[in-house]
Amino acid sequence: MAEPSFYIGVIGNVISVLVFLSPVETFWKIVNRRSTEEYRILPYISTLLSSSLWTYYGIVTPGEYLVSTVNGFGAFVEIIYVSLFLFFAPRHLKLNTIVVVAILNVFFPIAAIAATRSAFEDEKMRSHSMGFICAGLNMIMYGSPLSAMKTVVTSKSVKYMPFWLSFFLFLNGAIWAVYASLQHDVFLLVPNGVGFVFGTMQLILYGIYRNAKPVGLSNGSKEIAKDEEEGLASSSRVPLLS
Repeated sequence: MAEPSFYIGVIGNVISVLVFLSPVETFWKIVNRRSTEEYRILPYISTLLSSSLWTYYGIVTPGEYLVSTVNGFGAFVEIIYVSLFLFFAPRHLKLNTIVVVAILNVFFPIAAIAATRSAFEDEKMRSHSMGFICAGLNMIMYGSPLSAMKTVVTSKSVKYMPFWLSFFLFLNGAIWAVYASLQHDVFLLVPNGVGFVFGTMQLILYGIYRNAKPVGLSNGSKEIAKDEEEGLASSSRVPLLS
């Protein structure tokens, strides 16, 4: 009979797949309009980087094949997103975007994997070092939810912190935190535990401000808030960020 962690992990995989597929509508619009408009690529580049490294972590860590499978799927989907974005990006932005993609999605993962393999002969130490890198990246990515929550409090509006994104951050973090606890995997537990806490805080803020009278934002603030919303969508993909 399978361990309870297996069933929890399967549930986490299903939720993570749904979150990975959440930007499909955005890219359907990009393809139909043949333009990236004001959408930003950084959240998708960041998620691709995180998914790629978590995939490797799942491969080199015994018993973590559920982590490798869902993040492998996530990396595949993010490659499609990034490729579509590059194809339809304005010409004046394309070269800079390609450079960023090459650095963060090609050179950095290769360098991280090569460094852990050359520095440690023991497979367990390789796994721990990669887990540390992945967890660190996830913690950095949680800056987006913090910014989004600040925007909600400042504007007294939940427009830039959609309920379902907050709910998935909460649910995804909770499921994977339980899985990590059962697996005794601190590298999964810490970022997903933080995701659960932030998700809970966002749901509380949503309940407080969903019927509040909004305070107007400047055009610059609106652009920042839009970036935060896209960053929140990215950071809810745990254990990608995870």
